[in-house]
Amino acid sequence: MARPLAEFLDVCLSPSLAAQGFATSDIIMAWPEIVGERLSAFTQPLKIEWKRKSPHADPESRPDPATLVVRVESAFALELQHLAPTVIDRVNTYYGWRCIGKLVLKQGPVRRVEKKRPAAPILSPQDREKVDRAVQPIEEESLRAALDRLGQAIVSSGSRTKA
Repeated sequence: MARPLAEFLDVCLSPSLAAQGFATSDIIMAWPEIVGERLSAFTQPLKIEWKRKSPHADPESRPDPATLVVRVESAFALELQHLAPTVIDRVNTYYGWRCIGKLVLKQGPVRRVEKKRPAAPILSPQDREKVDRAVQPIEEESLRAALDRLGQAIVSSGSRTKA
């Protein structure tokens, strides 16, 4: 039975992630969801530095809040420094407990993943004509082009659900 590649991600990356203080890849994978698209475009989590537990500490207690080290592009560093409490709060909210207590910024280039634009849908001649008729009365060219793309997306998504 075929299984999604995502199921193997943590198994393959666990040793490398553990060396950086990450229990799993979820903070890396969910970074845009945690901090938002705008912040994630200029930042990336590098590692989590956990404080060593005292030998006298209760083994069942949660560890002290850790330090999250984040790479940030230099032009955005000052803004992120001001947003640090918000980022800490968002990470802690994502995990449901106060796991991060401090944010450390490391300036450097952030690796960006190019988002591929979805391919234009292929419409049947009848569907293409239906969209053309619907947008034909629109005089403003940029609005007509935007509505044409929207119409193509709507018509093509309807044809996929019928199949």
